[in-house]
Amino acid sequence: MKDLQEILAIARQVGWEAADILRSYYHGTGKDSNLAVQYKQDEPVTIADVAVSQYILEKLQANLGDEDFIYISEETYQALSKSAQPSTPWVWIIDPLDGTRGFIEKTGEYAIHIALVKETRPVLAVVAVPEAQKLYYATKGGGTFRETRDSCVRLQVSSDKPVEDLTLVVSRSHRNQRLNYLLQNLPCQNQKAVGSVGCKIATIVEQQAEIYISLSGKSAPKDWDIAAPELILTEAGGKFTHFDGTALEYNTDDINQWGGLLASNSEYHHVLCTQAERILAQFKDS
Repeated sequence: MKDLQEILAIARQVGWEAADILRSYYHGTGKDSNLAVQYKQDEPVTIADVAVSQYILEKLQANLGDEDFIYISEETYQALSKSAQPSTPWVWIIDPLDGTRGFIEKTGEYAIHIALVKETRPVLAVVAVPEAQKLYYATKGGGTFRETRDSCVRLQVSSDKPVEDLTLVVSRSHRNQRLNYLLQNLPCQNQKAVGSVGCKIATIVEQQAEIYISLSGKSAPKDWDIAAPELILTEAGGKFTHFDGTALEYNTDDINQWGGLLASNSEYHHVLCTQAERILAQFKDS
């Protein structure tokens, strides 16, 4: 198998190329600017999702092959029985278009997630934000970087704010009563609405916000929503855990990330996790 830096160079190149394809659909300059929106379990899927998924998979497989890796993409995922899975511990987890609603509604807030997971934890991540012309990448133990077409800068999350001055980055959609109750009762009330988990985490590593909370309801975010953004955040000094402090796991029997998840610049992470659990307990009692 190639070493991790060689694999990262391939993933970054694929990320940039995929970003260009998405932008051509977004701006109506592609060969088919009709997005052909369909709905799968109440979530929109466009022709761009499918085209970029196919492109990423073909490019990675052409460069890396199938021998050492399993490939899981949101648009092609089918649950594999454990007996049917190859024995390799290396799994690519890909979201070709995170933030499809923002893509359709032309908010500019959509991203591409490409993560390489070893067993259950990410070791390499690329998050491309096409409309910002930025690509974020990280490797386990190697830090987080923001790449543009002509520069590359290492990123670190912010610190030294009192807890009440922290800003939460929140969804424009995907809200429910429990989440609203939780957000209303946290000590920090500054909010910034951003679509796409990748764009939310980019906002934190760019020091424009400090906290993101995911709280599953009838559905939950999937592995491909979270795996790449998590490593981008943690390698920049942040934290991304369940409310009880346990680590997230990917490539398990369940692709859903159930429960409460908190991403932060790490400064008040444990305090906010504890408060979130206490506030939600009060919601059950109310």
